[in-house]
Amino acid sequence: MRITTVFTLVLLISFSSLAQDLQTDFELAKKQATDKNQHIILVFQGSDWCAPCIKLDKEIWSTDVFKAYAKDHFVLLKADFPRRKANALSVEQQEKNNQLAEKYNLNGYFPLVVVLDKEGKVLGETGYVKTSPTEYISILESF
Repeated sequence: MRITTVFTLVLLISFSSLAQDLQTDFELAKKQATDKNQHIILVFQGSDWCAPCIKLDKEIWSTDVFKAYAKDHFVLLKADFPRRKANALSVEQQEKNNQLAEKYNLNGYFPLVVVLDKEGKVLGETGYVKTSPTEYISILESF
């Protein structure tokens, strides 16, 4: 039990370090994307149960290469769907995430990374890919 709690805490801390301006509100993300003229990277994840989500966080999102690039090129939006009661989201946040999933993740894929323009139009989708942060950035930029 203690190992699981420590692992979950480390995972949450590492994902929270994804970027300084990681958003959980779609409307705020769209406003920032408009203000900065950037695309939105919407990440559907299961932070406490989805092994590929955890790998994506460790191998891409948490790297210095990705964080440095994303800071100046993307607005990052997280839609998390944790399963453990200890990691439960507020009712309001869970509803926001559910609405995002109804619009952008109808098949319930995890992880799903959706590249959106500043108005919320889908430009492309990907998921976990075993690659370098630089190559992953190239994938995101290709949409």
